[in-house]
Amino acid sequence: MSELQTWVGPTYDGLADLLAGAPAETWDAPTLCEKWAVRHVVAHVTMPARLTPEQFGAEMAAARGDFGVLSDTVAARDAALPAAALLDQLRSRVLQAWQPPGGGDAGALSHAVIHSLDVTIALGRPPVAPPDAVTAILDRIAAADGAWFGIDLTGVRLEATDTAWSRGSGRLVRADTGSLVALLSGRTLPDGQSLPRS
Repeated sequence: MSELQTWVGPTYDGLADLLAGAPAETWDAPTLCEKWAVRHVVAHVTMPARLTPEQFGAEMAAARGDFGVLSDTVAARDAALPAAALLDQLRSRVLQAWQPPGGGDAGALSHAVIHSLDVTIALGRPPVAPPDAVTAILDRIAAADGAWFGIDLTGVRLEATDTAWSRGSGRLVRADTGSLVALLSGRTLPDGQSLPRS
């Protein structure tokens, strides 16, 4: 197992621990994912723990090949699962070993880190992913010059407030590493901060 993949399990376990100890209403709190509450994000990331490849194929066929439609459909439906079941799926070794088709270990870690930040930032909680995992994903997204999520980094300097990490030149955008990952992933922070689309 690669170093990137070894960080996936602790990230999902940390999210499960956070939610297991949170008030029940936390599951209905908004996240950085537009229109998705916490329960929708968890239902989304835990799809690999519930769906066999054949079931996923059937879902994709029903969505006419549109992964966005599939994601919204499954998240809306499976968000109704009991919280205990969703927590078990977050801790599932199947989920924690899963890699997205063509995405490899970097895709698996980015999925875990970004969506966990969608929850923790919105809740005002610190990241549950290991710090090195958050920085690794920040490095990868920034190295792609914002192309992963259609962000325009022209004339933008990014600086982390909690590490020595920085990139680019121009208009200064300062935030902690987790928030920088969220911004580069096309999210709008609770304070309204966002980065322009390309």
